[in-house]
Amino acid sequence: MPTEPVIRDAATLILFRNPDAPEILMGQRGAKAAFMPNKVVFPGGAVDACDAAVPLANLPASACLDRLQEDTPSDLSTALIAAAIRELWEETGLILGQPGTWPDPPADWATFAATGHLPCGEHLRFVFRAITPPGRPRRFDARFFVAPAEQICGDTNDFSRASDELSNLQWIALADVRNFDLPFITQVVLSEVAHLIRSGEAPSSVPFFRNDDEESLFLRIGGQAPV
Repeated sequence: MPTEPVIRDAATLILFRNPDAPEILMGQRGAKAAFMPNKVVFPGGAVDACDAAVPLANLPASACLDRLQEDTPSDLSTALIAAAIRELWEETGLILGQPGTWPDPPADWATFAATGHLPCGEHLRFVFRAITPPGRPRRFDARFFVAPAEQICGDTNDFSRASDELSNLQWIALADVRNFDLPFITQVVLSEVAHLIRSGEAPSSVPFFRNDDEESLFLRIGGQAPV
């Protein structure tokens, strides 16, 4: 029986704009990708070792940080926030940051630092957590964040600095997004995102799909498990 892959911590950033008629930034994974080939997804990826030491300009609200620390063996909150911002930069070329100088950044952050910005997590909201079920070629413990596109530095339609990891980068109307080829978990997360955009408030608790070798549980971080 094949050995299950190590579960890696990961972060995903869901940008939205036009709250009255919301649009979500998404891209398509390649046909040869080992994880979710051809699927339309949010920008995101695994936490890198260097992310924990990144100088964040500002942090999210304390409730968001507290929930990121729940049900984890160590505090990964700042590393997860940094990873979400780095993956957004790498996969879309968009900067979520504040002007600032950053001498001697880690290699994974060199191109971001060269733009003259420090990453800023102030406007991120933690809205979902999910662990990839067993039996997949790669497994992640992914935390999903939402942020308004108005906090992006520059043109939110300019993807000229994006890597080639995601193709067909586009702003998709929230009302139309389910017409695309989405992973199941993405469809579930979109329901939480729609609620947040409509209410304008951070959720009182965060859904957590915890899949392990014994069982799959739907919990809530900072709240009670559904009956």
